[in-house]
Amino acid sequence: MKFRYFIQLCYKGTNYHGWQIQPNAITVQEILTNAFSIILKENLEITGAGRTDTGVHASFFIAHFDSVKSDIQNDTKLLFKINGFLPKDIAIQKIFQVNNDAHARFDAINRTYQYFIHQEKDPFLIESSYFLQQILDLDLMNKACELLPLFTDFTSFSKLHTDVKTNNCKITHAFWTLEEHELRFTITADRFLRNMVRAIVGTLIDIGKKKITLKDFIQIIESKNRSDAGVSVPAHGLYLQNISYSDSIFKKSVL
Repeated sequence: MKFRYFIQLCYKGTNYHGWQIQPNAITVQEILTNAFSIILKENLEITGAGRTDTGVHASFFIAHFDSVKSDIQNDTKLLFKINGFLPKDIAIQKIFQVNNDAHARFDAINRTYQYFIHQEKDPFLIESSYFLQQILDLDLMNKACELLPLFTDFTSFSKLHTDVKTNNCKITHAFWTLEEHELRFTITADRFLRNMVRAIVGTLIDIGKKKITLKDFIQIIESKNRSDAGVSVPAHGLYLQNISYSDSIFKKSVL
């Protein structure tokens, strides 16, 4: 008999070609699978809640695996051992048991991403925030954000030639905040297309620079044409910040 576990982790994506295993590239999924397989002495497969692109970070990420061991959830020594084995830019926060049919990807209710922009030169933010000095109209950008939940097809912000069956997403929240010299974009949806958040941010920046209007923004979405939207902002400012699940999938109390 096998038991299913969720892993809660975070990682700095600078040194990785995203989450998903791929040939001739180092990925977070590959590093994690090797670490758990060696420490638990089992041939494991680890499934993530989704894929993050090259250079994108995750302050919160969920993955699942199956093990013949029934006592992993409360094993603090195991957490210490795995974190000691993993590189410094990947950290396991919790391991907890879930129902055997729980799925890190398909049971996710929604996901939240954040994008960070700093407007004063700071050498300590080179790999974690996008440096952009131009003055932006934040009120206008937030008015554009209010339009996003009115649409479902976000082909205009999707990477071309992906293998998804639909480009429909349900965005529930999208907004910008400003704190001192840091701009932060937060967006929540049931799912995201490849490159979607970075393309939306790039287009919203065009609005903030007043290169395009709110009417243009609507036309861009309705065109379903990626070339009409703005450029994708750099990956290093993007973070997967949260993933929500129903309480019904958790078999035991979380650590």
